[in-house]
Amino acid sequence: MQNESSLARSVPASIPALSEQETFDLTPVSLWKEDYSGLKRLFDQWRADGVTDLRSYLTVDPSRAQACAMQIRVVDVNRRTLEWYEARDLAHLVANLDKIFRDDMLDTFIDEMVQLWNGGTTFSSYTVNYTLGGKRLDIQLSGRIMPGSEESWDYVLLAIENVTERETARKKLSRSENYARGLFEYSPISLWVEDFSAVKRLFDDLHRIGITDFRTFTDVHPEFVERCMQEIRVIDVNLQTLSMFAAPDKATLLSRLSDVFRDDMRPHFNEQLIELWNGNLLHHREVVNYSLTGETLHVHLQFSVFPGHEKNWDLVLVALTDITARKKAEAYLEFLGKHDELTKLHNRAYMVDELNRLERKGPFPVSVIVADLNGLKDVNDELGHATGDALLRRVGEVLGKAVERPCSVARTGGDEFAILLPATDERGCQLLMDQIQKLVEVNNQYYSGVPLSLSMGAATGVPGERLEQVVQRADSLMYEAKRHYYASTPGLERRHPDD
Repeated sequence: MQNESSLARSVPASIPALSEQETFDLTPVSLWKEDYSGLKRLFDQWRADGVTDLRSYLTVDPSRAQACAMQIRVVDVNRRTLEWYEARDLAHLVANLDKIFRDDMLDTFIDEMVQLWNGGTTFSSYTVNYTLGGKRLDIQLSGRIMPGSEESWDYVLLAIENVTERETARKKLSRSENYARGLFEYSPISLWVEDFSAVKRLFDDLHRIGITDFRTFTDVHPEFVERCMQEIRVIDVNLQTLSMFAAPDKATLLSRLSDVFRDDMRPHFNEQLIELWNGNLLHHREVVNYSLTGETLHVHLQFSVFPGHEKNWDLVLVALTDITARKKAEAYLEFLGKHDELTKLHNRAYMVDELNRLERKGPFPVSVIVADLNGLKDVNDELGHATGDALLRRVGEVLGKAVERPCSVARTGGDEFAILLPATDERGCQLLMDQIQKLVEVNNQYYSGVPLSLSMGAATGVPGERLEQVVQRADSLMYEAKRHYYASTPGLERRHPDD
């Protein structure tokens, strides 16, 4: 009872804090759910008509690009989209799409179409949109045909990052040196002016003693990377830097640089040093920094040595763009690609990839448990799909709590789940199934109404056996357990075990 009590206390903690729709709505970049199935049919027709070079086909007659746009249907957008584009709601936005997509975005739209035409499931572009009030927006767009929609294109997710401020700053910086100081101080991008001359002297010393393979040298002497980090002198930073890194003033920031550049920054800085060693005085990369409050910042770093200072590197400009919101959106897209939205478990596509990986690399023995939710069809028919979905979420809670890495669990069908257990024999399978049954009992104590019930079957792969066959054996044993459940449950004797 003591173990079951501790399990009971842990169950509520596994309940997701936000639904998929809430996560979509609160994502801090513009997200668009769109239906491209009409575009897919148009492409298929053009291919049947003999079109091979889509770019030329669209460029010759711009109305064809307009025909592509007319086939795209906006299904939903999140709050940030409505805010950015100054729309009251989705209907208001959709009714005025001609005001948003106009003028100088035709070429980039054609580029997006060509990426899809050439077989890509993702596409990206830098383009221009407009708010419903007429304000120009420079945007970075990333689109993805979501898993399961590769044949129909009926679910495409677009993530749009507003880079208007960054592009405005870049253009102003190139306009005139007369505004250089003001643009530096008030630029919406974090700017650092630094002195790398001590690093340059350290490099010269290595050249003099005959070091040629710098990567191997830093692998053997990681203390050299630390020494270079310590030798960099920050000359100045702008106001956006203080805001971005939560610093009250420049003196405080400069006195706490060790809190900003730490942990994950070291391998990135090593790669930056390799770029310099190879003579690349203008380069960029994505790195991780930290604010003075401890918040993780994903930033796009651009490094450039000022003209006229290439000999000793005593004046360099480092520009940091905060891409934390974009990284969160990318993580969200990646989560959707590998997880079931309802239960938050992995999906069937993930399970197939994991089976292939385990078959190649093990570790063996590899066991599989197949589980099926009993009575879901009855619940859906008699109480409605909302009740059925709630029951499936409870299965996600139980299996998510029971299965720990390196094992994995996926929802593989409507009411069916699979658990993959590397380095696990038959005894380990049975222990986990016993644990799951205990968690089911505890879960039923917390929820009134329809009780949760699972039928399970397990199989362990023998040397040389395909894991697909192991899954089939576990599936057969699960159906035996399901038949036994229906035969032994009063009132369900005549029901088909697939129900």
